[in-house]
Amino acid sequence: MQASGAALLEQLVGFPSVVGTPNDGLMQFVADYLRKHGMPFHLLKGPEGDRYNLFATIGDASRPGYILSGHVDVVPAGEPEWLGDPFVLRRDGGRLIGRGSCDMKGYVAAVLAAVPELVGMELSAPVHIALSYDEEAGCRGVPHMIAALPDLCAPPLGCIVGEPTGLVPVLAHKGKAALRLVAEGRSGHSSRPDQGDNAIHALLPALSVARKQAEALREGPQDDRFAPPYSSLQIGTVQGGQALNIIPDHAEASMEARAIAGVDPKTLLAPVMAALGPGVRGEWLSTYPALSLEADHPLAALAAHISGHEPLGAVSFGTEAGLFQQAGIASVICGPGDIARAHRPEEYLTEDELAGAIAMILALGRHLAS
Repeated sequence: MQASGAALLEQLVGFPSVVGTPNDGLMQFVADYLRKHGMPFHLLKGPEGDRYNLFATIGDASRPGYILSGHVDVVPAGEPEWLGDPFVLRRDGGRLIGRGSCDMKGYVAAVLAAVPELVGMELSAPVHIALSYDEEAGCRGVPHMIAALPDLCAPPLGCIVGEPTGLVPVLAHKGKAALRLVAEGRSGHSSRPDQGDNAIHALLPALSVARKQAEALREGPQDDRFAPPYSSLQIGTVQGGQALNIIPDHAEASMEARAIAGVDPKTLLAPVMAALGPGVRGEWLSTYPALSLEADHPLAALAAHISGHEPLGAVSFGTEAGLFQQAGIASVICGPGDIARAHRPEEYLTEDELAGAIAMILALGRHLAS
């Protein structure tokens, strides 16, 4: 009996695949499902040793085809506003509630639900399924899969990344770089600051530069496709110190820069790196490039055809699509749900949205079979 999209989503949500944790149980579930339908696949172990990417193909992998890409990790679900276990799918009317239902296990469920019909089609070009890990930590897993693609398939014609866009194709997004500053000092009694080194104080010059850089970027290059239309920088966390009367011997700050298309996000943080003083070091946490697909690219037209929606110029959140594009694979973002529901308690996808995503994927199959 063919599994429904909702039943598959229920299974996927049931795996608490929080970013940075093992995902072998979920990936084995997907692998078993694909095996039942006769699909060849590759489980690709990441360097962490306990997390996997998965790449599978319907059709002839030696011919150029299309990638359906999604990540299986989710953000933590510790918010008290959840009305039930976030890792047990709940139905409320037409809503399917659970962590990751919208971002983005709903798309993954739609892809899997379409598999039985896709494998029965005579496809002129293959359809690939690419599932990645640790996207929520800055797209850490997918680069390893992208690096393996030349050994797995012919150069793809395009990639559809199914982040929640209301099934409206999105042609561009900002790039991102995340940086952590770590300061080491020497503790002591606060009454004798001359006998210690205050780690928090050591961070202040770089933090001051970060603030000035954030303000300067408002007047920098503009791209009206984005909101805001400029590159941005923000300090997200600052931690340090044990007590008011102890000189802090350790302090950390994390910050991110989001870059409009055509701007390397790392360069936005270069002034901060240049301002690091003695005892302070910078550690890159993650980086991924912006996406920018031309409006007249064949992939944009294909995405519009199978989704039934005209493309949207850009969104400000980031995805793995920029990394696929950087590797020479034209990419577009198009998936079910609304990004405003992501990373929030009571996250949900509607049954109609899930059905719409399945219909879009099957429309791709029919297009390739025509």
